[in-house]
Amino acid sequence: MAPIFWFRRDLRYFANDALIEAIENGAKEALFFVCQKQWQAHNTAAIQIDLLKRRVAWLGQALHGYGINLNIIEVADFSDIPQALKRFCEQHNSQRVYANREYEINECQRDKQCIAAGIELTLFDGDLVAPPHSVTTKSGDMFKVFTPFKKAWLKKFEQTYFFIPSWPLEMVNKNGSWQVPDCLQGDGSSQKWPIDDEAIKTIANHFIENKCSDYQSVRDIPSVKGTSGLSPYLALGMVSVKQLLAQLQVFYPDILQTPTKPEFCWVNELIWREFYRHLIIAFPDLCKHNNFNEKYNAVQWRHDNTQFLAWCEGKTGYPIVDAAMRQLIQTGWMHNRLRMIVASFLTKHLLIDWRLGEEYFMQHLIDGDFASNNGGWQWAASTGCDAQPYFRIFNPITQSEKFDPQGDFIRKYVPELGDVPAKYIHFPHDYLVTKQNTQYAQPLVDHKAARVRALEAFKV
Repeated sequence: MAPIFWFRRDLRYFANDALIEAIENGAKEALFFVCQKQWQAHNTAAIQIDLLKRRVAWLGQALHGYGINLNIIEVADFSDIPQALKRFCEQHNSQRVYANREYEINECQRDKQCIAAGIELTLFDGDLVAPPHSVTTKSGDMFKVFTPFKKAWLKKFEQTYFFIPSWPLEMVNKNGSWQVPDCLQGDGSSQKWPIDDEAIKTIANHFIENKCSDYQSVRDIPSVKGTSGLSPYLALGMVSVKQLLAQLQVFYPDILQTPTKPEFCWVNELIWREFYRHLIIAFPDLCKHNNFNEKYNAVQWRHDNTQFLAWCEGKTGYPIVDAAMRQLIQTGWMHNRLRMIVASFLTKHLLIDWRLGEEYFMQHLIDGDFASNNGGWQWAASTGCDAQPYFRIFNPITQSEKFDPQGDFIRKYVPELGDVPAKYIHFPHDYLVTKQNTQYAQPLVDHKAARVRALEAFKV
């Protein structure tokens, strides 16, 4: 009986060990579940769903060429999957299903229910370089600080040279096409992001060859395209971290032994991604949106829907915050430095619960990823693991002056400030009064007063 392969957020056939193992054991059938209701429950952004559907459609066509049939099954949510999967296995005279493990609590429960239904589920850790519980303290516990986790992670892999296993199949269907089902028709919102392997490989190689050495110096400047642009592809598993490390080692073979190199700064971000995944595995209550650091349960968050909506719409009166939020609304993506600034503003300046910001990000980000999003928001709110101290409160004006000194990024997304000179653009209100310009929003809070209020709130 040949096994079946189940695609999840691992939408690649190249560099997918679980899929290759299934094929080598005779798999000819693969499947993907469209779970619209579940995606809504998880606040998955419409732009990410569109990207996912486009990629699944592309994947179905690509696999068809190699004689693998990708079956698309519509279900409402995860609770429907065990029986739907069992029926599919019976129809294809199979009991074994190969898949890559997902670590969030709902996904783990879904897999347990599939096993309870009698499905022989073989799971791989294709989303991680370091498998769960393989990077721990001497006592076997999960690290609660990033730096020692990183050191242990590097020690484990410093002599590893990653490679991409060869694809085991030859092209068999050069003619004909795979029929795209109606449920994979999206809204077209992600069209600016290519979904074919050749384009994604080009993006990765261009960054590694031409930009990685400058990443450390320009990654915080939002007006410069200094980041990799790979986060949406990592979020949906179109590429894997192992695959990227293998490409990186082609140009920098000793990169894992030399963390002082500027190129290592990007590796550091990939290790942060691993850290946040290991956290939700070790502390599954994080998936319930609980504070990692329970002492901050005593913080009294403000419930101000008017100010929250102003933050969402980019109308806070702080130009760098507003430009960042409008970038998110318009493009479905936000520069990482700006994610920290706007998260700090919501949780410290407005003293609004980080969970509302976490949810809003997931509802709009094309690269929405629960572990990283939750980790980032709890870091900014000082409630998380190895988070910034509660008394570290970003000043949005000085952040703007430092990372967008001429206001180029601000003017792109806040056009009503297009004529404001660089000298005034970071907090333009006095200047706008002299010009009788009332188009731009008044500041929701005074920075100094908001800072004092946040310090008092967090001192509990």
